Amino acid sequence: MKTAIMQPYFLPYLGYFQLIAAVDRFVVYDTIQYTKKGWINRNRMLRNGEAATFTIPLQKRSDFLDVRDRQVAGEFRPDQLSAQIAGAYRKAPEFARVMPLVEAILAPGVANLFDFVHRSIGLCCDFIGLTTPILVASKVEAGRSDRSGVDRVIDLCQRTGATTYVNPPGGRELYSADQFRPHGIALKFLQPRLRPYAQFGGDFVPALSILDVLMFNPADRIRGEMMEADLAD
Repeated sequence: MKTAIMQPYFLPYLGYFQLIAAVDRFVVYDTIQYTKKGWINRNRMLRNGEAATFTIPLQKRSDFLDVRDRQVAGEFRPDQLSAQIAGAYRKAPEFARVMPLVEAILAPGVANLFDFVHRSIGLCCDFIGLTTPILVASKVEAGRSDRSGVDRVIDLCQRTGATTYVNPPGGRELYSADQFRPHGIALKFLQPRLRPYAQFGGDFVPALSILDVLMFNPADRIRGEMMEADLAD
């Protein structure tokens, strides 16, 4: 049983979904501090051949609040962001199939930041055809955890019945197999396969939101060859 545990990111890059596809349980943190300069409420799309950032604005609150305690700003106009995305990708081959997904993700009515991002991840998984259960950390932990760092990761692994914890390659600086081995858990690192794909004919712009992948590639290709990734010690 393989488990991965990640922060919630809004429409993250392909590697995030390769991680979801590589495990049996995917846990998303909700009781974790919001990171202002991170990717929780922003990402990048392709516009005029260049990467352009788009953001979900938030109510002005303390930066020390957990993700689940932050709210989307009342002045956020989902229709305006939807129009920006449509303008950027109108000539993409999968535009007609993907725009209803975009509109569903940006549908008004979800004011809580975590709920908004969590829902967007689930909708993207459904569209691609990924069936890995997406679990919420506080529900797995039955409340707010008093653990942190690797201790919290190990506890979540145990609660989800994991025999292997899978982390993105950046986790090599944080975790070692010796921390997990005494608990009967193996540690593996995902090695994403992020091959270029045709965009609008210019130089390939990498590391964009999953929206870019969806706009230029049919769902069956994404679900198949584009979900391939390796696991390494």
